[in-house]
Amino acid sequence: MTQENTIVIEHRIFQGDYRLLKLSAPAIGPLVKPGQFVHLRVPRLADAVLRRPFSVFKADAAGLSILYKSVGKGTAALCSVREGEAANLLGPLGTGFPMIRENTKIPVLVAGGYGNAALYLQAARLPVKGVAFFGGRSAIDILCVDEFKTLGWDVRVTTDDGSLGKKGLVTAALDPWIAEQKNLQTLELFACGPNAMLKAVGERAIRNGLTAWLSMDRNMACGVGACLTCVIKRKTAEGWEWARCCKDGPVFESREILWDE
Repeated sequence: MTQENTIVIEHRIFQGDYRLLKLSAPAIGPLVKPGQFVHLRVPRLADAVLRRPFSVFKADAAGLSILYKSVGKGTAALCSVREGEAANLLGPLGTGFPMIRENTKIPVLVAGGYGNAALYLQAARLPVKGVAFFGGRSAIDILCVDEFKTLGWDVRVTTDDGSLGKKGLVTAALDPWIAEQKNLQTLELFACGPNAMLKAVGERAIRNGLTAWLSMDRNMACGVGACLTCVIKRKTAEGWEWARCCKDGPVFESREILWDE
């Protein structure tokens, strides 16, 4: 974990209400692993005590990029930040996605909303390309399709309103695809999105004897495991324990998670 004073080198509308923020961060950028996140002290938000967590979209030796949407006070303030401004960054944080351990495995990515931004690094760095399932409310909420296709991924899209791809939840495309596979044991799943989607993906993985890595969606206030606001129940031999999404996760294997009923 490193704290770095970064510079905004690009900040623009990416698609619809989604924005791209690119930071010059040579100390943090090279350290980022797929599925990790960063904590940003938002400029022009002087009255805020806490930083804001963001998944990393792209990262390299020069810095990193995030995709975000204005959904609250912090991201609303972030929208006004201009290129050339300074922004203090803490990261990389959390436990991210593992690499597939066998070259016979076929990776399957499942994303809801702009969860696909958090899966991009995994897609870029996996040694084998597979199938990516993207779900969103409408066509404007389906991001990065061309970016994933350029990497060599087969992208399948669903939207709630049917404006792009198959109409329905992302599982409407995932379920029949899984049913068509002759050897399920070659599949390994990686998912990021709303908790309801993650639970659905995890249930399907367990039911079919598959490994699924889920990036849990929780509010991470401190980002370093101190405040315990982002805990989930993780199964143990004796029952269960609290696990911190910001430090023990955000990525957990589906069999670890004890979902609240």
